[in-house]
Amino acid sequence: MTAVGIRCDAGALTGVGHLVRCVALAEELVGRGVDVHFLSDLGGVAWAGAQLEQRGLPWHPAPFDEIGLVSAVRRLRLDALVVDSYTLPPAHSKAVRAAGTTVLAIVDGDPRGQDADIYVDQNLDAVLDVGDVRLAGLDYALLRSSVRRLRPLAAPVSSFDRTPKVVAFFGGTDAYRAAPQVARLLSEAAAPFDATVVAADASLRAELLAVPAGEGQRFEIIDPTDRLPELLAGADLVVSASGTSTWELLCLGRAAALVQVVDNQIQGYERTVARGYAAGIGRLGAFDDDAVTTLRRLLLKPGDRTALAVRGWEAVDGRGVERVADALLRVR
Repeated sequence: MTAVGIRCDAGALTGVGHLVRCVALAEELVGRGVDVHFLSDLGGVAWAGAQLEQRGLPWHPAPFDEIGLVSAVRRLRLDALVVDSYTLPPAHSKAVRAAGTTVLAIVDGDPRGQDADIYVDQNLDAVLDVGDVRLAGLDYALLRSSVRRLRPLAAPVSSFDRTPKVVAFFGGTDAYRAAPQVARLLSEAAAPFDATVVAADASLRAELLAVPAGEGQRFEIIDPTDRLPELLAGADLVVSASGTSTWELLCLGRAAALVQVVDNQIQGYERTVARGYAAGIGRLGAFDDDAVTTLRRLLLKPGDRTALAVRGWEAVDGRGVERVADALLRVR
């Protein structure tokens, strides 16, 4: 197998999670000598395009229909196509597979009718009941090399002798404007912290700058950055949406407090919190006193943060992308 295409999407509302995990797989394939082409709708998100450009990954506009997709597969001489989209009509993957090209579908629970030779569901306790090759669970979490190289050799122990460093981020677009709500929760926790909060756009930055910091609290508001993995690796506590980035946090051994931002995160949120891999602070827009209490406990009790970090670090070993690439390249 010498050439693989990736059909995924990004956008202001869809976010960049699909793109991020596909970039992780692309990195692994390129490292094995495979040419990778993205056939994607990037939704005008500049950060998304930059991820491909920085890695030298060719990008082609997403074909309009299944005929165009099959044509692109033939023109680029692709041996396989990776599909990762909630909106792509199933007719597209069916047509590509019917034309004799291997299809790998990355899904989150519901395959949404996609027709594939290999199905990958990287979510906790995932179960697949379609396809001949089924790769399910955290052993197949697709993590970028920028995260994997920062994985510590052992789970980190949170320090008792410094103000906790907090990082809060909600994807490349923060479409549901979670950052200001979480910043206010942190402030209400009435515990010291040194927090870095990512503002996805100028209006979010303005809202964040208006959140008052209490005694011993400090907010630094930053733009989206490619240095996020390094910031996460140095954090004592990370507050984020319960999405694809959760597996990055676990791999890094970070104590995490998760927010359920949209309905399709419910199952992952509940399972991760129930296993003790992360703490849960509730649903965006419906936070209660328990959310503040949880954050205050994690800020004041390093032992609680360490317990979360240890369990998470043991759950995600960072080698999922290797396993998925192995399975794809075995197909003839």
